[in-house]
Amino acid sequence: MALRITVIGTGYLGATHAAAMAELGFEVLGLDVVPEKIAMLSAGRVPMYEPGLEELLSRHVAGIEGSTGRLRFTDSWEQVAEFGDVHFVCVNTPQKHGEYACDMSYVDAAFSALAPLLTRPALVVGKSTVPVGSAARLARLLAERAPGDVELAWNPEFLREGFAVDDTLHPDRIVVGVESERAERTLREVYATPVAGGSPFVVTDFPTAELVKTAANSFLATKISFINAMAEVCEAADGDVVKLAEAIGHDERIGAKFLRAGIGFGGGCLPKDIRAFMARAGELGADQALTFLREVDSINMRRRGHMVELAREAVGGGSFLGKRVAVLGAAFKPDSDDVRDSPALNVAGQIHLQGGQVTVYDPKGMANARGLFPTLGYADSALAAVRGADVVLHLTEWREFRELDPAELGAAVTNRIVLDGRNALDPVKWREAGWVYRAMGRPRS
Repeated sequence: MALRITVIGTGYLGATHAAAMAELGFEVLGLDVVPEKIAMLSAGRVPMYEPGLEELLSRHVAGIEGSTGRLRFTDSWEQVAEFGDVHFVCVNTPQKHGEYACDMSYVDAAFSALAPLLTRPALVVGKSTVPVGSAARLARLLAERAPGDVELAWNPEFLREGFAVDDTLHPDRIVVGVESERAERTLREVYATPVAGGSPFVVTDFPTAELVKTAANSFLATKISFINAMAEVCEAADGDVVKLAEAIGHDERIGAKFLRAGIGFGGGCLPKDIRAFMARAGELGADQALTFLREVDSINMRRRGHMVELAREAVGGGSFLGKRVAVLGAAFKPDSDDVRDSPALNVAGQIHLQGGQVTVYDPKGMANARGLFPTLGYADSALAAVRGADVVLHLTEWREFRELDPAELGAAVTNRIVLDGRNALDPVKWREAGWVYRAMGRPRS
């Protein structure tokens, strides 16, 4: 009999995972405690922007004409427990308010609600990013509270926003932390299609599986902050960080990815994951091993302040009062509407608080940006955003922005000054159109 799968938590991770499992041929039941989200997903719509996800969802949600009907959603824990052979827990693990540590309350609540209802053999699989040691504790919880023969496995997610569908269907690796051959066999059955397509299947213990995600994110954050530190040195030495990155990126031991200097990383994963990693290492008595991550975090946050100072210099070096500042970008990265810990919005907010008249435009993140920063100005297009601007800040590297006509924008601004916070625009094209082009870590001309 084919495995039946449930997905608990239908946010960014859960909705993508549920749709992908249906695409792989499984009967899937997704659970969420927010009725509005269940209604939206049941209609084949998603509450976030992720390329390809809505189409994938609509292909499988029951009740939609032409769909396979393999995917349904509910708010009933009893229904989930009765339905599933494999339960994927995909709830959020945010940073605790006022602390570096991870907030495990949603994970704990999910396990506590599910466990007493599991009366038959099942595998519960954690996908949320958690502090190392959590899996062992949650396995004990299942053993104590689940009436049936229930095991735990840990299967960290490695989704990149903007590429989540492909990352789920064609992952670059599948990591499973298990304690039995039965759990490993079950997960090999779940992931048989991507494994057959070449995805490596890495089997570990619980602690290693938990550490893989935080270690990977810490490495990526370190690489980004390294090139941003080099940008600071390049500015002091009149060097060019773009050429520096190109040169060292040819070294196969280093590689070119994540070597674009700019205003740093944000989003719902990297910042909070490296902070939670530091907090957990301290609890384990291994805090000295991760002290370098404090500087990684510091460099990252410093880049935002540096962009504010570049903007202040661009408008005359004094006050932002009475100055119009256009900000192109609100999402923390392109191909996403996610504005959590967005460097672009952080810069916009700082300038606004210092008296600047800030107008923001983003292709997909406007609604979320308005919700988070309602006092900023917003425009419906890049051209409208820059109208009358004393300086234009390019802060999210959307393709739309790279393809802008600098001559057309130049006719709308008060001063043709552009600050490229992502080193993604063509400086020659903008300078030929009469703009003063400045970018972080690059020569002034």
